Amino acid sequence: MEGINFIQDLAVVMLVAGVVGWLCHRIGLSVIVGFLAAGMVIGPFTPPFSLVTDAARIETLAQVGLVFLMFSIGMKLSLRKLRRLGLPLLIATAVTALIVYNLSRLASPLLGFGRQEVVFFAAMIIVSSSAIIGKVLQETGLTHEKAGQMAMGITVLEDVVAVVSLALLNSVVLLGGMGEAKVGQTIGIMGAFVALAGVVGLIAVPWLLRKLNQSASEELQTLVVAGLMLGLALTAQRAGYSLAMGAFILGSIIAETPQRGQIDRVFEGARDMFSAVFFVSIGMQIDIRVLGDSWLLVLGASALALGVRIFAGTMGMLITGVKLRDASRVGLMLTPIGEFSFIIAQLGVTSGLVPENFRALAVGLSLVTALAAPLLTRHSGALSARIASWQPAWFDGLLANYGRLLDRMQARQKRSVLWQLSRKRLVQIGLEVLLVTGMLAFAEPLFGSVERFLPDETFFAGAPLVIFWCGLGVLVLLPLLAIWRNASALAMIIAEMSTAGHPRAARLRIYVENGIKGLVTVALFLWLSALLPVSGHGRWLPLGAFLVLVLAALLLRRKLSYWHSVLEIELQERLEGNEGKFTGTTAPFLAQHGEWQLALIECVIPDQADCRGRTLGDIGLRSKLGCVVAGVERQGVMIGNPSSDTALYPRDKILLLGDPKQTAAGKEFLTGVSAGAASSNFDEVRMETYALPADSKLAGRTLAELAPTRHVGVQLAGINRGGQRILNPGGEVTLLANDDVLLLGSPDQIAAFKVWAREGTV
Repeated sequence: MEGINFIQDLAVVMLVAGVVGWLCHRIGLSVIVGFLAAGMVIGPFTPPFSLVTDAARIETLAQVGLVFLMFSIGMKLSLRKLRRLGLPLLIATAVTALIVYNLSRLASPLLGFGRQEVVFFAAMIIVSSSAIIGKVLQETGLTHEKAGQMAMGITVLEDVVAVVSLALLNSVVLLGGMGEAKVGQTIGIMGAFVALAGVVGLIAVPWLLRKLNQSASEELQTLVVAGLMLGLALTAQRAGYSLAMGAFILGSIIAETPQRGQIDRVFEGARDMFSAVFFVSIGMQIDIRVLGDSWLLVLGASALALGVRIFAGTMGMLITGVKLRDASRVGLMLTPIGEFSFIIAQLGVTSGLVPENFRALAVGLSLVTALAAPLLTRHSGALSARIASWQPAWFDGLLANYGRLLDRMQARQKRSVLWQLSRKRLVQIGLEVLLVTGMLAFAEPLFGSVERFLPDETFFAGAPLVIFWCGLGVLVLLPLLAIWRNASALAMIIAEMSTAGHPRAARLRIYVENGIKGLVTVALFLWLSALLPVSGHGRWLPLGAFLVLVLAALLLRRKLSYWHSVLEIELQERLEGNEGKFTGTTAPFLAQHGEWQLALIECVIPDQADCRGRTLGDIGLRSKLGCVVAGVERQGVMIGNPSSDTALYPRDKILLLGDPKQTAAGKEFLTGVSAGAASSNFDEVRMETYALPADSKLAGRTLAELAPTRHVGVQLAGINRGGQRILNPGGEVTLLANDDVLLLGSPDQIAAFKVWAREGTV
């Protein structure tokens, strides 16, 4: 019965989510707000309307929805995308997060929060909702404005901030309080876990998907990806992190693969369905009475969140040299609080570190900020212009000088030979250090996972441990050798450049190089000593394995270097293989065009759209509505400036250019669906043999003249003429009376051909 009850609850949640989502779409409200409100109504705390009452099943629904939601968020974020966003947006995101965290901590006591509550509240408002911001920008036509694209870049990067915050808070929960949390150590171990999962995933997942793509159906690929998603989510949870982190990591890995578009399309329905389940389930855990009792707290916290986020977003952009008008406009767009805030509040409440009303507070924050976001975004241009007009002349001059200083620093960095030569090696060393840290820090759970596959102690005492550490040591040795090679190269570069021009450069160069190598050796020793076991028999096993591996390194040095080079090239291909190619709607960026009153908006062709299958020339958007199609994205491939003979198909993403009224009319036209829109009859297509009548009106005419495909939609697959078969006949073939023709088409098309053959009219 428990399974039946779960299915019943899932059915209720999905039906309610569907109805509420449709209503929100009709009235122009964010569906997330509707899902939360619907959950509060049908949850266990509203007895007259309660349709789902079991707390355990609600929690299960929320966890399943969370995994799919985080997987979809990860699919939107790849390392290549992070690189394209650039260092300025990374800095702006970090500054924004630090300002939000510190200001909210300073102001939180005004709301009556204690020490632990302050930390969780600050974490709740440190991250904006990428889902709400993306939807608002699309609805207001600001997706491709300069400020809109910067806002989307920051909110994507804030997803990474949210994952880090979750890891830190999760460690706080596991340690049982705020005093014992070690931020630096937690971030380091989390980075090691991410590096370990990321490197293994970037090597294994693309290879597996490529094999499946060659030999398996989409159904099997979907099953495998879903299994990997749930498996990595469980792995992250057992490593001391949340399910959300594992699903997020796998989504980011798949975002690097060529199969990204296909997997995104296949998971689209499941993603939307379970994301809705997550938000409805969060709403069901909210007691409306608690929300009502906390309305003053919700209003105060919402006002604080709006003010802090606008100020922090503006300051973050100013730090990177953006003008005040654009910076404040970005800050106004970064206000909505969303999905991660619910997860953080849930973590705090279930762990007992914050009171029950934090769930209601998270929902209230989301409701208020989601309602305010469209208003602030729509009027962001006028508000930012007003803010810019208030700045004094000295402040404007200060920002101008600061911008010129940043330009000079950037130019100097580009001219720095030392930085250009060492940058890539420093990044490689950092990643390899995290990878080794991950393998050693999680050695114990790794051993628990593979112990049953290792020989038992009948061979010799401690055989499983010895074999495991020897195998792990071989894996660790590859990045260790790479760290040493990169460090040696850096030592040589620094020694060469620091002694250039000195009268005793040759001798000094050797001293500097050897000195740097000595420091690196000491650092490596201290680092590995901190990670290896130091108690019981475990302290001797790594030492013994290390001695064996030193001997192996001496004998297999070239082979190990070759293996590492292969892995390094493989990873670089994963991360840089599609660099420079279109992987999304990356139309030419319209920088400053406010005086032109132009808008650049997106829309997706529905499955049953009236315009599907028609060419742009046939539709005539420019002549009818005044707007033009600037780009078409189809299955992850961008068609820039499409020609008039480009046909539109369902699920195409269209980029429209024109003034706001023209683009709105064009979007309405392209997404229009008639009530009687015909559906595809692909599954009814069949082949049928038909004997051409002796008095057929078609006899004596060539297929080119008749053009049966254009007239009735049927295709002539073959002709049997007195035992002679003509397969796939060309246009020069003439039909004769009594020919047996092999027709290919739907029943209606074949019937139309028969009438045409007898009567000569369609």
